[in-house]
Amino acid sequence: MCKTLSGTPRDDGFRMPAEFEDHDGCWMIWPERADNWRWGAKPAQQAFADVAAAIAASEPVNMAVSAEQFQNARQLLDSRVRVVEMSNNDAWMRDCGPTFVVDGDGGMRGVDWKFNAWGGLEGGLYFPWDKDDQVARKVIEIEGCDRYRAPIVLEGGSIHVDGEGTLLVTAQCLLNKNRNPELSQGEIEDVLKAYLNVQTVIWLPKGVYNDETDGHVDNLCCFVRPGEVLLSWTDDESDPQYAISSEAQRVLTQAVDARGRKLKIHKIHQPGPIFISDEESRGVDAVDGTLSRLPGDRLAGSYVNFYIARDRIVFPLLDARYDDQARETLGALFPEREVVGVDAREILLGGGNIHCITQQVPAHRG
Repeated sequence: MCKTLSGTPRDDGFRMPAEFEDHDGCWMIWPERADNWRWGAKPAQQAFADVAAAIAASEPVNMAVSAEQFQNARQLLDSRVRVVEMSNNDAWMRDCGPTFVVDGDGGMRGVDWKFNAWGGLEGGLYFPWDKDDQVARKVIEIEGCDRYRAPIVLEGGSIHVDGEGTLLVTAQCLLNKNRNPELSQGEIEDVLKAYLNVQTVIWLPKGVYNDETDGHVDNLCCFVRPGEVLLSWTDDESDPQYAISSEAQRVLTQAVDARGRKLKIHKIHQPGPIFISDEESRGVDAVDGTLSRLPGDRLAGSYVNFYIARDRIVFPLLDARYDDQARETLGALFPEREVVGVDAREILLGGGNIHCITQQVPAHRG
């Protein structure tokens, strides 16, 4: 029986592994809400199905699907994808799902963070979010492991670890007053160290320009191996992203990780800028309490928002001018993995990308 534990992963000798460590599988959620995904989410569903198929060629994929969408999802999804009925509010498994932690003996447990749809009633992206706040616990129980209920609001896309004690975050997100206003930066850092079992937290100032998640780090910068990071970049000094990426580079250049290493910084050119078209905006239902999708809005496109599967990288195709360059960069950084691109504009139109809709299950015994 799965238990809710009173201690912390650090107390119990568990740590959050890096995404490039071995996996046992992946979890996703099926999109359907018409106030976020255009034309009743049909284009997005095809994109999610394509991502799931690309990952399923490398590792098992579980797709959480509402009862109303079960038959439709089963028909559209690759036969290798397991469909699991699960109520939800939207399709961002990275953010509402669990963070899995492991020990040195093959054990795995799940961290269940509080979820408030990226800001609750002060800037949150939809209401209600109660079903999404239950997703992590459900996934943890299906995986058959014990659970930690963390004491803070946090999304999985706002944290990125090297597996050796170092964590990347952005101050823009974690220190936003709509998450944990009663806590100081030091207090939030203490919780992160206890629940992820890290020793060093690197605070980048901001995330990707106009990112509606309040600047999740997974859209800006990630570890590709211990001691090496990949940073979204542009050489256009007139682009607002230039100042953001330059400041992040400055912080990363000065940082030292938990093992005492200076970081090697790799850059990957951003797509776009990408904007919502009139036609794309018209396809989204207008609903009070949900972020509007307006024509001309800039989307927070980034090639850093990719998924690392067992033997392949699944990355978003977003801009024909830069897609091949991104593929080459990722191939050089992950020479042991096949690099597979998936047309992901429909996912970006909903506010995120491939990393945002996936959550890896680390390799474990049990």
